[in-house]
Amino acid sequence: MITTSRSDGVAAASSATLPKLPITLDAKGRVRVSPEQRRKLLAEFARSGESAPRFARSLGLKYSTFAAWVARDRRARRVAAAPPMRLLEAVMALAPTDFSLPVQLPGGVRVELQNLNQISLLAALLRALEKPC
Repeated sequence: MITTSRSDGVAAASSATLPKLPITLDAKGRVRVSPEQRRKLLAEFARSGESAPRFARSLGLKYSTFAAWVARDRRARRVAAAPPMRLLEAVMALAPTDFSLPVQLPGGVRVELQNLNQISLLAALLRALEKPC
């Protein structure tokens, strides 16, 4: 585990609350943490109820590094929790002269086709939106 000392001489981290981390430094002296260790730390942070700056300080990490981990984790969870997009097939018997096809997309976006040639563009758009970022 990485511990630092506060100015008042009290250790900032206790071994009972935080998981033990092997200290690995890269060539520039930065602390290196494996993805599994990062997941454990983020889970412990969520359980702790502590502020992110204080938690990062107790680990001996820069707050900006820890904040980036938290943001990346939240973004990954949001993408994983998003419901999958369902595509439905629409069939038209005859091509009408007065053509209008409204399509409501998730998030409130509305697309309206005015020409049958635009269907392939809409299909390409839906395929692009289906891919995770």
